[in-house]
Amino acid sequence: MRLPPKLLAILFATTLCWSTPLAATEKQTVCTITVNSSDEKEAFRRHLPADKYQFVELVERGRPDWLGSACRAGISCDVLIVSGHFDGSSVFFSDRLEANEHLPVDELERVSCSDSCTGLFSRLKEVHLFGCNTLNPQPLSSSSAEIVRSFVRDGQSLKEAKQQLRSLNAGHGESSRDRMRQVFKDVPVIYGFSSTAPLGPAAASTLTGFFRANGAHEIGKGRASRGLLGSFAPYGMTATQGMTEQDPHAAVRRDVCQFADDRLSDVKRLGFVHQLLQRKTGETRIHLDRIQKYVKLLDDPARRTPEVDHALLGIAGDGAARARFLDFARDADRSEVRARMLDVARDLGWLSAKERRDELATLLGELQTRSVVGMTEVDLACTLNQEQDLNGAFSQRRSPEGAVENVAHAAVRACLGSTAGRARTLQGLVSPHDADVQIARAYLRHRPISDATELRQVAADITLMRASDAQVRALEALGRHYVSDPEILGMLMRLYSETASSSVQAAIAGILLRSDRQSIADARLLGILLKDRRRSPPGDDMVDALIHHLQAL
Repeated sequence: MRLPPKLLAILFATTLCWSTPLAATEKQTVCTITVNSSDEKEAFRRHLPADKYQFVELVERGRPDWLGSACRAGISCDVLIVSGHFDGSSVFFSDRLEANEHLPVDELERVSCSDSCTGLFSRLKEVHLFGCNTLNPQPLSSSSAEIVRSFVRDGQSLKEAKQQLRSLNAGHGESSRDRMRQVFKDVPVIYGFSSTAPLGPAAASTLTGFFRANGAHEIGKGRASRGLLGSFAPYGMTATQGMTEQDPHAAVRRDVCQFADDRLSDVKRLGFVHQLLQRKTGETRIHLDRIQKYVKLLDDPARRTPEVDHALLGIAGDGAARARFLDFARDADRSEVRARMLDVARDLGWLSAKERRDELATLLGELQTRSVVGMTEVDLACTLNQEQDLNGAFSQRRSPEGAVENVAHAAVRACLGSTAGRARTLQGLVSPHDADVQIARAYLRHRPISDATELRQVAADITLMRASDAQVRALEALGRHYVSDPEILGMLMRLYSETASSSVQAAIAGILLRSDRQSIADARLLGILLKDRRRSPPGDDMVDALIHHLQAL
């Protein structure tokens, strides 16, 4: 039966009257990922009305797959609050020793790219990232000079090469802000910090002030709150929005998702890697981290199907891509980048084990000709020779004329099996120059002292140093050897009694705390600690910790 127009209008108005309150009472879901303190979460909870907002904590303590669990539970978030320290590039973490929970950005990329969790973040209106450098716009990697040179080798003019580099950096800068924009695609507002973020209590206090002045009406609306940004202005809070399909750099996200999308087979992903390797090497270099991680996964025999082997053979046989890649690697300004590219070349079948070793020997020989060598180069040399298969792969030439043959050069040679280099490096540990001590410490992290006589001699030399920051650092290096030798412990206690430096005493206490219980179970030790203790700055409680430890024995 057809209703009169007037009755239809009344029914329509009645429907509006009933439907509007129901819509207005629908709660928004505030999801929280709390990997460190809960201060920020609780500040939001106290000030957002319970009849309009419901809170869901996604982290399940003791469960490593908590993000996947949240996906399977069908949770859908309107607002997301992430609280945790951020390393500036790859992971949110806790500073509490008992906490195992963390949030890798790779995992967020996987969820975002795979659509394996379509509901969790699909209706997000805003994200709050409470961590340092979460929206820092600075690129995480720099390789500008070598990329420009590679473009010039490809036939571009210097001006064209620099212009293309600027375009690459704009799209592939891989800053933390770029990564968050890619992860939280289409989200209207993402809040974060361009540098140091406030600690939990300070952030909670600032949030309380914001809510008292502005109320809750600006939360979950999908637009940046001027009040919130103003409240956190002293801490450098900033806001951006998630990447959209119309973004000039949307193609970058599609490239990233080729690595992160877990729906893709290994054969399809290798096809994309091959395509990437056929581009200009400057573009390939941008994705080096992802290529290296992925190729390493293929070491798993379970992944090496005939189809995967065939795809790898196709890459290995691409001579043009190989030549471009190796030319770029040999021209890299940073030795560690060059070494990583050589590893990738080996894993892709472009270098045999012997060819890679020869390339690395050339690299390490070139290090010895540099006038400036530092901890980065020492770490690299020791890491590359972890299996001792590069022993002797160094140049006997001295550094360029006029340069000093210093501890750093000796440490590089020591990493490569030189006994003379090792002796010179250990002398650096007791040098009055802090830079030499730092180099020796870097070397000893890779090649600790295992000979008892040698360790006693080093300890004796450290006790003869002038009280200084260098002596403290040398003691800290000694402490990493978990000293329990009675002769060395006796030297350290004599130094504790004789030194006028509270910092030196604290460093000695740190060594003793690492020693086994039986080595320090001497009633006289506690008396010496109390009698000869120097006045220390507030908060310097290493000696206190040792005293309490001894009292509990």
